[in-house]
Amino acid sequence: VQLQASGGGSVQAGGSLRLSCAASGRIFSTNIMGWFRQAPGKEREFVAAIRWSAGNTAYAASVKGRFTISRDNAENTAYLQMNSLSPEDTAVYYCALARRITSAITTLGTAYDDWGQGTLVTVSS
Repeated sequence: VQLQASGGGSVQAGGSLRLSCAASGRIFSTNIMGWFRQAPGKEREFVAAIRWSAGNTAYAASVKGRFTISRDNAENTAYLQMNSLSPEDTAVYYCALARRITSAITTLGTAYDDWGQGTLVTVSS
């Protein structure tokens, strides 16, 4: 499955952005779509994930209550709505698809099989 992330940009602190991840290829009901981010000089970290059919979600503590992950099954697209952005959210954001995991949502990047190219989010103070 090929993933295309988009929607990044520059925003002031307190602002909002919505990222999109368009998938080409079939996404199965048990697949998990996740968002990760990597800030300059830091390791990649989990942000949020959603099980494609059931819709159950998981969030990193740092974004819970501010970010919302969703998906449109018909459009084969996942979204990450980001509100109340802060400079600490500045990073390249990647979407990724886990095709092998059928149990609980995983936050481990190594469990994800397909990755998008990343989209840059810059939040200024």
